[in-house]
Order: sequence, then structure tokens, then C-alpha cells
Amino acid sequence: MMNESQHNGALAERIRDTKKAALEVLAHNAKDGANCLPRTAGFGYPEPYTRDLMVASLGGLWSGNQTLVESTRRVLEALASHQSPRGLIPGLANEPDDLGASDTTPLFLMGLAAYRRATGDKAFLEPAAEKALTWLSYQSPADRALIAQQPTSDWRDEQWVQGYGLYVNCLVYGALRLFDAHDRANQLRSEINRPVISRGWMKPQEHEGMALTDAPHYALWSYKVHFSGRFDLLGNSLAILTGIAPRKKATAIIDWVEEQCARMRVAGILAVALPPNMFPFIEERDPDWRERYGQYNRPGDYHNGGIWPFVCGFYIAALVAAGQHKLAEKRLDALTEAVRLSADKNLEFGFNEWIKAQDGKPHGVDWQTWSAAMYLYAAACVEQRRTPFFDEVRARADQDTP
Repeated sequence: MMNESQHNGALAERIRDTKKAALEVLAHNAKDGANCLPRTAGFGYPEPYTRDLMVASLGGLWSGNQTLVESTRRVLEALASHQSPRGLIPGLANEPDDLGASDTTPLFLMGLAAYRRATGDKAFLEPAAEKALTWLSYQSPADRALIAQQPTSDWRDEQWVQGYGLYVNCLVYGALRLFDAHDRANQLRSEINRPVISRGWMKPQEHEGMALTDAPHYALWSYKVHFSGRFDLLGNSLAILTGIAPRKKATAIIDWVEEQCARMRVAGILAVALPPNMFPFIEERDPDWRERYGQYNRPGDYHNGGIWPFVCGFYIAALVAAGQHKLAEKRLDALTEAVRLSADKNLEFGFNEWIKAQDGKPHGVDWQTWSAAMYLYAAACVEQRRTPFFDEVRARADQDTP
């Protein structure tokens, strides 16, 4: 049996090997995609999906690898050239008519802000940034700060999220901070931290929020007297990373996640040491079950509780942001093992799309760009005990806290 020093040394070596493999995957995926743009995955998905590549920009830019920095620039330029007249960013970087996504525009702004900070090019694509910010300002049906979305319009194309979605609004908040729109950001943070309306009726001029009254985490979505109390790992991780969640609430969210995951492991519905992207899983007997889920979104699969390596990368970064460094190290250890899993057994590192919660088996395609990039980002956060690009967002949130 290894002592603690030997274990730490072996883990450090595994992380080094995995980081090297992640860079090799990203270098491979940076070429041979459509229109000379990066691939979303090395095996399958040659298309340059906006959300995948903008998420991946966090790890690629922070790595300092010039091939990845340049590929990020090409993607940003393509997105700006295909932006709609009103400012909407398409879902594919090479297809101006692929419209309708709720998260591509704030992701473009966050990726652009990260690129500017990584390169020092502070005015890069400024007209596109201004148009994107304007487009976002018109996405609230109540003319507030919270923006609304249509179902299946964010990264979860088989998950019904409607009204004010947590994930998209956290993205918008981060983008507003990074582009110095602090008054709008403060209003949005205030609205997110209002409680949901759970009594079935609203008072005149009352506005709903996203804070649950019976759990520490935020609602998956909220609209008027309707909301979902299911846990969104990516949305809540972003709430912690950006400082939407105050430090005490961030700690409570993390403690709750770890406790619930421990219970799921005891119950035999979680086979790995990483949290599912959403839970409790939606079962066929539940009122929010939809017929399509039976084929595409079974409990513990895909968006209905699958384990997504890129989302776990955000969770690990959130642990670092909350000062939970030991736990972040443990979860990075688990992610280091998870990204080895592959559908193709000939691959040493799969950086797979998603993992089934109940048995820990990989699904989807291998060599996912955002899986590899967010591994790099999570490892950097743990090693340096900081969260690049998000540190300044939280610092300004702290500054503006009454």
C-alpha cells in the first residue's frame, strides 16, 4: 500500500500524462474541421459547434499553446462574421443560418473576453461584442435583467429547460462583468438570488427569482409560479465561479452536492466519484418526463443525469473558487481516471462525451474538444489554487456587494 507521499507523487504523474494527452487531442482537433475551423471531437463531430469551442477556449487559451490560441481566434472571427444583424451568435461557427441557441451569444462574449485577456488585444472584435451585448439586453420578456429561453435551446438539446434558465443567466452575468457592464450585472445577480415563487400565485408587481427556499442550490429554471428544483451542476458551478452565490451559499451548495452523491452511491445509482450533470434523475413516472426521454434521455443518461467530463471540470474549478482545495484535488483525481475511458478500447485516453451514472461506462464520441480543454482548465485551477478569468469576475462581485 502506498503512503500519502507516494500516492501524491503517482497522482501528479498521472495528471502530467493526462495534460499532455489533452494537449495532443486539442492539437489534433484544431485542424481538419469544417471551413478550416476546429473539430468538436476527433472521432465524429467534425462540425465547429459554437458552445463546445467557446467552452474549450478557457482551457486552450490558458494553456498558452499558440496553436490553440490561434484556433480560438479563427473561431471568434468566424462567429463575428456570421453574427445575425441583431447580434445573435449562431450555433455553428460556419453556418450563419444555424440560429435559435440561447447560450451561444453569452459564450461568445466570455470566449472573446478570455481571448483578449490572454493576448492583450483589448479591442479585438469590439463591434461584434457591442452587438452581442445589445442582443442580450432584449431577451427578457419582463424587461428585467433575467433573460428567458426556449426549451432545448441551450447545450442540453434533449432537456426541457424553459423560462429563466440558471445556466444561461450565469453565463450572461459573467459576460456582463467581463465587459464592465456592472450595473446590469448587479441587477441580474440580485434577481437570480430572489426566491422562487412556490405558493401558486404572484402578488402584483412581484418578480420571481431562482433561489430555492427548501434547498441551498438554485433552481434549474424559474418562470412566474413555475420552476424546477432539480440540481443543475453546470449552472450552480457557474454561480459559484462568478460570485453570484455568496461564499456561505457556495459552501452550502457544495456540501449538499457531496452529501447527495454519497447517498446515490449507497443506493447504487452512481458508480463514479464525480457528480451527475443533473439530479434527481427524471423518471418516467415524474410529471416533467417527456416521451422523447425514453429514447434519448433515460435516467442517468445524457442530459438526464449523465456525467459529463467538461461539466465536472467546471465543478472542480468551483471547488477551488470556494476554497475547498482538498476536495478539488480528490475530484480532479476522479476526473483524471474518467477521461481515460473511451468507446474505442484502443485509445489510452478517451476524453469521452459522457458517462452513464449507474455503471460508469462511456458513451458518445471520443476525443471531445471541450472534455480535453476543461480537463486542462480544472488541472490549472487545482495546481495554482485560482480560477483564471473568473477570479476577476468574483472580485468585482465582492466589490459591488452591499
